[in-house]
Amino acid sequence: MEGRITIERILDIARWAPSGDNTQPWRFEIVDSDSVIVHGFDTRKDCVYDLQGRASQLSIGALLETIAIAASTYGLRVETRRRCDAPDVQPTFDIKFSSDIEIMEDPLVRFITERSVQRRRLRVRPLTLTEKQVLEASVGVHYQVKWLEGWANRFRAARLMFRNAKLRMIMPEAYQVHRRVIEWNASYSEDRIPQAALGVSAPTAWLMRWVMRSWARVEFFNTYLAGTLIPRLEMDFVPSLACAAHVVIAARKTPETIDDYILAGRSVQRFWLTATKLGLRHQPEMTPLIFAGYLKADIAFTKNENVKLFAASTAADTFELIGDDMARAVWIGRIGEGPAAKARSRRLSLETLLVSDRR
Repeated sequence: MEGRITIERILDIARWAPSGDNTQPWRFEIVDSDSVIVHGFDTRKDCVYDLQGRASQLSIGALLETIAIAASTYGLRVETRRRCDAPDVQPTFDIKFSSDIEIMEDPLVRFITERSVQRRRLRVRPLTLTEKQVLEASVGVHYQVKWLEGWANRFRAARLMFRNAKLRMIMPEAYQVHRRVIEWNASYSEDRIPQAALGVSAPTAWLMRWVMRSWARVEFFNTYLAGTLIPRLEMDFVPSLACAAHVVIAARKTPETIDDYILAGRSVQRFWLTATKLGLRHQPEMTPLIFAGYLKADIAFTKNENVKLFAASTAADTFELIGDDMARAVWIGRIGEGPAAKARSRRLSLETLLVSDRR
């Protein structure tokens, strides 16, 4: 019984791992006092942002790393094995815990629940050499960090994010996702993104909510009233300028398999937790990579021909910004010093995330 209680405590911390749009693509099955099965899933069928399930795989990787970090508090070593016979859309992992007197508590454990997305302005104070060195070391030997610093690079990134945001807002397939993942009139949400965490002013949020009640309204506002302009300025352009830097995490070897992206997710989580430990805030900026990936793989992601053409243009901008690292890039985000987010996504309870309970 004591072993089960320990596992529940570990999972209760680990469930705070990040996931795209707070989807939490995992469920836990406690097998016995030292074993857990993580049942993963991806959202590629109903989320245009989950290209080939890669976004979900990054999230699951972050979860696995968080489990290992949380387990260190109890002096436990974690052995993780992916079931190769499970389909990629439902990756399944057997996790075994064992006592190890050499395991010391990971210093990142206390920042697991503190880590969150900060979509609002950050300070433009450049990162120090020490901060950058610590962050570069956090990703491990299989990854490298590229910094886009200074006014010129921040402006280039802001211009890309501004244009890419238009792509998100004129795409019918993305509209369906946005309707589903935003929880209006909320500062916290267990399974979505609360309105207060979007990073927009109250008037803009009110207008967004009204317009997004139907695709017809969205099209009308976008066509005749420049409906994307203010949200893109508030959510993308201004925050992209108001930060210390934009960061690209790239694998040293081009990622291809589910295991590559799971490993990348583990690395990203250590980077993000390390940033939080340093008092820095972070916001993912993944959509330019995602849509460029669709085009590179020649995978259809929209039926709108104008959207396809605009996506090709933004993909060229993405390559111009990232350069030769683009094929190996697994993560883009902005970073800087700033206050913790006052509104944030929370998580489903552990009780909700437990399945097939074998007491």
